[in-house]
Amino acid sequence: MEQTTQKLAETVSGAGEDEAALLEALCGAAIRRWQGRLRAGVTVEDCGTAFHCAAAFTAAADLLSGGGDSAASFTAGQVSVKSRTAADSAAQAASLRRAAEELMAPYTVPGDFAFLGVRG
Repeated sequence: MEQTTQKLAETVSGAGEDEAALLEALCGAAIRRWQGRLRAGVTVEDCGTAFHCAAAFTAAADLLSGGGDSAASFTAGQVSVKSRTAADSAAQAASLRRAAEELMAPYTVPGDFAFLGVRG
């Protein structure tokens, strides 16, 4: 299960070989996080491919969130290199997290809801 999720996360994030170990750990954590949010009686298999996609999106978002701010672009002679800024990475990570939440909405309890008891 983790291999499928990791391959999807690699594709979505564009992670290189130097980030493979970190992405593997993030995929494992994302899988456990989504498993913990499944509604009672719902299994990973019930979710179909949505589970792997959501876990991959979550892991990719976590990887993107860990990146520091880098130069947006630079040119050396005839070679130009453009990279993501921290703001671009944060926006992409937020978009991936929203997509993961939407994919898993039918199968999970909301992650942003809390009921607090207040004494009268």
